[in-house]
Amino acid sequence: MTVAQKLRGRWGVPAVSGLLIAGSAAIATVFGAGFASNAVMVAAAVAAGSPIAVHAVRALAARVVGIDLLVTVASVGAVVIGQYWEAAAVTFLFAVGHALEQATLNRTRSALAELVAVAPDVAVVLREGGQIEVAAADVAMGETVVVKNGAKVPVDGEVVAGAGAVDQASITGESIPVEKAVGDQVFAGTVSRGGVLQVRATGVGADTTLARIIHRVEEAQDAKARTQRFMDRFSRWYTPGIVVLAVAAGAVTGDVVLALTLLVIGCPGAMVISIPVSIVAGIGRAAKDGILIKGGEHLERAAKITAVAVDKTGTLTRGRPLLTDVVVLATGADRAAVLRWAALAEAGSEHPLARPVLDAARAEGLPVGQLPEVAESIPGKGITATSGGHRVLVGNVALLSQFGIADALGSDRVADELAAAGRTPMIVAVDGVVLGVLAVADEVRPDAAEMVAELHRAGVRTVVMLTGDALPVALAVGEATGVDEVRAGLLPQDKHDAVRELQREGYVVAMVGDGVNDAPALAVADLGVAMGAAGSAVALETADIALMADDLRKLPQAIRLARRTVATMRQNIAVALVTVALLLLGVLLGGVTMSVGMLVHEVSVLVVILNAMRLLRRRARSSAAPGTAAVGPHHGAERVAEPALL
Repeated sequence: MTVAQKLRGRWGVPAVSGLLIAGSAAIATVFGAGFASNAVMVAAAVAAGSPIAVHAVRALAARVVGIDLLVTVASVGAVVIGQYWEAAAVTFLFAVGHALEQATLNRTRSALAELVAVAPDVAVVLREGGQIEVAAADVAMGETVVVKNGAKVPVDGEVVAGAGAVDQASITGESIPVEKAVGDQVFAGTVSRGGVLQVRATGVGADTTLARIIHRVEEAQDAKARTQRFMDRFSRWYTPGIVVLAVAAGAVTGDVVLALTLLVIGCPGAMVISIPVSIVAGIGRAAKDGILIKGGEHLERAAKITAVAVDKTGTLTRGRPLLTDVVVLATGADRAAVLRWAALAEAGSEHPLARPVLDAARAEGLPVGQLPEVAESIPGKGITATSGGHRVLVGNVALLSQFGIADALGSDRVADELAAAGRTPMIVAVDGVVLGVLAVADEVRPDAAEMVAELHRAGVRTVVMLTGDALPVALAVGEATGVDEVRAGLLPQDKHDAVRELQREGYVVAMVGDGVNDAPALAVADLGVAMGAAGSAVALETADIALMADDLRKLPQAIRLARRTVATMRQNIAVALVTVALLLLGVLLGGVTMSVGMLVHEVSVLVVILNAMRLLRRRARSSAAPGTAAVGPHHGAERVAEPALL
């Protein structure tokens, strides 16, 4: 940057004014104080004060009596009564403070600048049988782009060929690159760290996740918090009050200097900057960590959360059932035989619980490709299949009864025990003989228990699980995750009512959910939280807080950050108010001059700024021992009211 560019920048006015002040002091030292030194000092006041006066006039045109007017009146009055040094010092210090504020706001907006910087400029597209480099904005929906090692992903899309690792820190805040293969989703602005990927574009230009995040962060940093709105209303009365105080003091004492000094001392500079700089820094820090907070008001509300309501399926659990148990009952049978016959029958089923059986059989090297000759689903009971002359049944006790199979081996007792443990049991019988019982359950997220513990450490008094699942399943997941309360068998309206009940009990409630059935509860909660929102336009638009990564631990992290931000805002307001009060007292008692008062003011502004910038530092997250939580000995069940509805 050239000298001319610097002078035209935010530091140009203070630099010119400072040089003129230094020149005036030099002239006074060499030739003595007189017309020449005074003229240069007035020029310094004009150089620094002109932009201030312009802002004051514009504010007055909008019927706003602001800080700029106080400084302008005080500096003009100082020149009129011959206090040239005071006029120059006040305007110079105010200009320096303004430049510091701008520099700090730009610094606290660094998260937004970094997001803009990661937006890709070019893309390599497969067109006409070859690779063509085009502007990222020129990629059409449905086109295939090639992403090589070290290159930025130019679009949101699905991997259609290749494999590799992608650094998603700019979107989700994850510090470790994520392995990508065919069928996986990638986001614009992420970076390939190995391998070559071919990606079919599903989002381009302004329709990418990165573009939506940039838009939302920009809006959030400009949105005012409730405290900031209060301070705005306060300043509308405070500033005219200072003017009245100064006029009254001058009229009573006949001391014009005292009146002008009160105008300068009363400037609430630190007060004005205290809240916005804290909010911008807090939201910026959150964005860097993959937490999208939609505005200052939501940030303030997150700091007050005392209860968290959490959906189970897809939130505390992965929403993906796994095979957890294979209980062998028949003499001469083994685990492989029970699983092989069950997989043969399930190969002809479209029920969601068929997949975990087939996946488990495939993982153990058992044949799963063969379809049964006949397969029939029995609603509410299970499935029957015929293969190679053998009849296979997979279902509940009612299915065995329908086909006249005697339960001499106690499969009903085993099924009841598995159901009580929160799993979905399935009895397997071949040619009228019970072989064993399988159990399927939903996997509890590895970070669910840690999230609950961290919420308690962050000051949340109660964590409540709201689920439509049956009570045994819900209790098993609750025990595995450590939630304080379990409410099961709930319809969407019931979840809404549960949140309302918590609010009536005096809690400030955050609702965490990921499905349509959570929408009523999310809407009525004090704070709606969407998890795993990367790539989800709906979540980014509707949630108050969006956790970009599928990481539950970011919720307590967001609450802790919100509380740090609100604490910083309060500290800054206290610094501003105490500074003004002490300075006003100093002026009325004598000893505080106009220039000294402005210097103290600017020091208080600097203190407020530095305090807010502490929010930009990443704090180490308290952690529990990592591990995979599970329901009962293994995992939580997805369904139990009608076990084995296959």
